[in-house]
Amino acid sequence: MHSPLPAPFTDLELDLPDRRVGKVRISYGLPDNERLFVTTDRLSAFDRVVAAVPYKGQVLNELAAWWFANTADIVANHVRGVPDPNVTIGVEATPLPVEVVVRGYITGVTSTSLWRRYSEGQRLIYGYRLPDGMTQHQQLDTPIITPTTKAHAGAHDEPITCADVVRGGHVDAAIWATVETAAIALFARGQRIATDAGLILADTKYEFGIDPYGELILIDEMHTPDSSRFWVAATYASRIAAGDDPESLDKEPIRRALIAAGYDGNGPSPDLGAAVVAETTTRYINAFERLTCRPFQPSSYPVEPRLTEALHRAGVL
Repeated sequence: MHSPLPAPFTDLELDLPDRRVGKVRISYGLPDNERLFVTTDRLSAFDRVVAAVPYKGQVLNELAAWWFANTADIVANHVRGVPDPNVTIGVEATPLPVEVVVRGYITGVTSTSLWRRYSEGQRLIYGYRLPDGMTQHQQLDTPIITPTTKAHAGAHDEPITCADVVRGGHVDAAIWATVETAAIALFARGQRIATDAGLILADTKYEFGIDPYGELILIDEMHTPDSSRFWVAATYASRIAAGDDPESLDKEPIRRALIAAGYDGNGPSPDLGAAVVAETTTRYINAFERLTCRPFQPSSYPVEPRLTEALHRAGVL
């Protein structure tokens, strides 16, 4: 495993206006309806920042940019450039008030997951009727879309059905139809690429928005270990047969450590310990290298001088 960074990359002050601090990114306003998104190593779960994972920010920034480039033929996205491994320039967009989760397997440990709700006796979940006798981590007959409203003030997402999205006035019917079509196509592309990398894409979250010209675009990030559940294909069958969870390359160690500690998203998160954080770092880098077929190259610090130079070259500063 790579040596950890000297400190989590959590803040970067630039002489730019309109600074917005999110859970895991900081962004700045740019001319021409664009924003500069600076990644951090903060990791969120239960809609709260719960840890800092070395290299996480760079892995997500570079991997998401790679995925956006490989799916631009399906739906346009917000990325306009990646001037630094930790930075993306993207078009300003108004996010849809709904997150689009696509699931190919019945799995998960949180209260909104398919398996958690199924194991509690529910069979009509997110508007889909699931049969009796399903087992944890089993593949669904066909991928399904399970929307959630976007979290507000730290509250966890509210599960809704696709019909609720339109009926509740969250998204216009025509726009939502396009979202559903794009999401299923993106998931199919993601599963094919994951298969070629020896991985299984079990489920994922997409975020869509409306750009300044009124067009629907894909925003935020996609198919990273933060937004997707990746399993190792070579060990999947044997681990399921043994009654074990699939070998994952995502933030599952963080999720399970929090749940084991009794954390439900309220109050400060418990200390996860160095071993859990190190294992998560290893999995993130492994996912990056498998999917992109190139070695992960940690960027050197400090970021600010390198980024400022890149922005001057791009004519932003």
